[in-house]
Amino acid sequence: MPRITEERREARRREIVAAARRCFARDGFHQTSMPDIAREAGMSAGAFYRYFPSKEDVILEIAGQAFGVMAGRIEASGDGRPPSVGDIVAAVVGPMGGETITLPSGEVVPTDELARCGVQAWSELLRHESLRERATAGFDAVRVRMADVLRRGREGGAVPADLDPDDGARVVMALLPGFILQRQAFGLDDVPGFVRAVHTLLSRTPLAEAPA
Repeated sequence: MPRITEERREARRREIVAAARRCFARDGFHQTSMPDIAREAGMSAGAFYRYFPSKEDVILEIAGQAFGVMAGRIEASGDGRPPSVGDIVAAVVGPMGGETITLPSGEVVPTDELARCGVQAWSELLRHESLRERATAGFDAVRVRMADVLRRGREGGAVPADLDPDDGARVVMALLPGFILQRQAFGLDDVPGFVRAVHTLLSRTPLAEAPA
């Protein structure tokens, strides 16, 4: 029997993760079993285990996709000029206003799927210490990147000089899950209004007067 190529293996992993996102978004983590995911992916449960040893590993994979989207958007903030706090939030939250989000891999996924999985994943981190420890690495990597971008904005005069970039990164990181929770739980999905408020509250400059 010919061995599966690495390219095909990675493609199969993406199919499994996509199936898991659909299941988790539709039925929730606890109502979804590994056989459910395997069935959604069109494969046997035994074959599933060759790609992911546990459901928690699939959850981490999806969390990694979300962190990857955030990291890429953080780097894009400012559009070539020193980014303000509002610019960073606009860059990261902006895609949440669309029906789909493009992952770093180039895969296009429904925004609601990824957001619903994200909200559920945060609660899982409180139940599984090992899951929390493994997710912390991804969170810290994004937070460090956020602080670097805030530092660049401070050097360029777009971020207040007395803002500590590390503390500022924690504040901005707190805003993002808050917006996602409001979007999914309460239907508060006005991205432009949210961004305008952030510019006014945190950037000390209304959006209309932000650096061009």
